Amino acid sequence: MATHKRRFGSIATELVKKSREAMLTAVQIFNNPQIDFKSELFIVTTVIAWTYLLHAYYRKNGIDYRQVDLRHQGKRAKCLTTRYGAVRHWSLEECLEEASSPISEPVKKNLLFLIGIRHEIEHQMTTRIDDQLSAKFMASALNFNTAIKEFFGHHYSLESEQAFSIQFSSIDKDTIKTLLIQADLPKNIRAFLVEFDNGMTQDEYDDPRFSFRVALVQKAVNSKTTADQLLQLVPPGSEVFDAVNKAILKETEKLKYRPKTIVDQMKAEGFAKFTMHKHTLLWQEKNAKNPKYQYGTKVEGQWYWYEPWLIQVRQYCAKNEQIYKIPTSEPQAPSTATKLG
Repeated sequence: MATHKRRFGSIATELVKKSREAMLTAVQIFNNPQIDFKSELFIVTTVIAWTYLLHAYYRKNGIDYRQVDLRHQGKRAKCLTTRYGAVRHWSLEECLEEASSPISEPVKKNLLFLIGIRHEIEHQMTTRIDDQLSAKFMASALNFNTAIKEFFGHHYSLESEQAFSIQFSSIDKDTIKTLLIQADLPKNIRAFLVEFDNGMTQDEYDDPRFSFRVALVQKAVNSKTTADQLLQLVPPGSEVFDAVNKAILKETEKLKYRPKTIVDQMKAEGFAKFTMHKHTLLWQEKNAKNPKYQYGTKVEGQWYWYEPWLIQVRQYCAKNEQIYKIPTSEPQAPSTATKLG
């Protein structure tokens, strides 16, 4: 028995060390300005890091995480193996679905999101997902640091391993507006985002363990008696936090949607027969471009719709579901959807 415990402990420890190295590698890759393939590599490496961490946790707690051939239910359990005889262990999805999983629901949602994106990108090249998904990446890294400390002790902490990432270019208001207007995602990623987000409550979506969002505010005044820190996190609930958020929310440009994006989003939500022509007829009938309704705005000759109009279109499609939804017997066209901003 003593020999078994020593072997048990050594394997769990090795798994923890490898999981920690995998997460550090993922963060270093994402912070490397010379790598273009950073989001894809971050996701794949992060999934490995979390898988090893949970394997270590289950091994430490005596839970068998080997994959079992379900055809042998009721008989002696038979483990699945690779082509060359190695025992197969649970995937990250299986680790998260285990009844004794230590992972909270918001953290689980974040990981299932990354797994879903990985499934969309693992067999094909993708583009332009770094900025749009970085909040989910940040949350996953922070969640991992919390988990590894909770499961195996503070000496495994990653807090001192990564400094604040320095960038050479500043972001001004014009740049932000350009990003809001031109931001785009591959069609398969758009469709996945819409479907995943629609399955969440507002509280789940806002939880920082699912998506960690920050705003960078330049400090105009520094105290000579304190360290000149580049990054200072203001705690939620404080007066400074409330004041900064109120100012940012007041000044932030409203989320904008291209007309095609409205149509694509409706298709992604199941209204496959809702076309650009139908959308045009609808806004004309509703006189939706009348400034008094504040449904949208014109930017450099191009019309963009605000969130309230998207809600109006969604309600219209829902009321006319029999017109715009394809019966289940008919094959449905691939869906696409995206948000700007």
